[in-house]
Amino acid sequence: MNATEPLQDTPAVARYARVLSIAGSDSGGGAGIQADLKTMAALGCYGMTAITAITAQNTQGVRAIQALPPELLAQQIDAVVEDIGVDAVKIGMLHDVGVVRVVAEAIRRHRFAHVVLDPVMVATSGDKLITESTVDHLVDELFPLATLITPNLDEAAWLLRLSSINVDALEDTANLLHVLGAHAVLLKGGHLPGPQLTDLLRLPDGEMRRWEAPRIPTRNTHGTGCSLSSAIACYLALGEPLADAVAHGRDYVQQALLAGADMHLGHGHGPLNHGHAPLATKRLPL
Repeated sequence: MNATEPLQDTPAVARYARVLSIAGSDSGGGAGIQADLKTMAALGCYGMTAITAITAQNTQGVRAIQALPPELLAQQIDAVVEDIGVDAVKIGMLHDVGVVRVVAEAIRRHRFAHVVLDPVMVATSGDKLITESTVDHLVDELFPLATLITPNLDEAAWLLRLSSINVDALEDTANLLHVLGAHAVLLKGGHLPGPQLTDLLRLPDGEMRRWEAPRIPTRNTHGTGCSLSSAIACYLALGEPLADAVAHGRDYVQQALLAGADMHLGHGHGPLNHGHAPLATKRLPL
């Protein structure tokens, strides 16, 4: 065949499970967009991105945040949707009100089937990643549009203006977040004290599902929440019901934590081992 002769197209018989991450970039590679793409690839999905902000950070903390123009974010989302298509969306760091509004408008415009909102407010290092004034807009504009929200207990307390939340208050907390507009809530108990961790899922019909697991002794927890929300979005894109997607997403993150527990990277909170057991790319019917 002549090198300049065009190749014949192979007839398409399948497609990828397509997952879009709308989130910030982590220059250290452990959280944000970078963790999302690693998770999506590990679970056999095709990952795409719409970057909300660029951060200068490493395992020890966040040095600087530069939000991207909201109009550029809208163009990123539209470009992906109009050509490639989206089966599920994961939303992470939304730094200001303008970005929240652009994302809400995009969800309504494109009518995404599955939206997992991780209300990222504080990094593992303790650095705040969202302005105070943005929180109310996040609740008012995005909670009603999300399939699932996945706050940790510190984030849930901030959303509800509470000083703290203990394990006995998980169900009440999930119900209060539902009253704020969330259809389904996954409360992550990683910040609870003690050797046992509890996560609680409130489904849209009010059913509660609880998971308990021993705490994994490791400092490598950077990006845990980002990875979990991305994993859940992947399983939703692959057609799993919400409760199963949450259960399988939790399993993936637990195994990634275990596989990376004894690894050393940086001098602070290192990342999970996202590639501990990568899956082949899934093939979905056209």
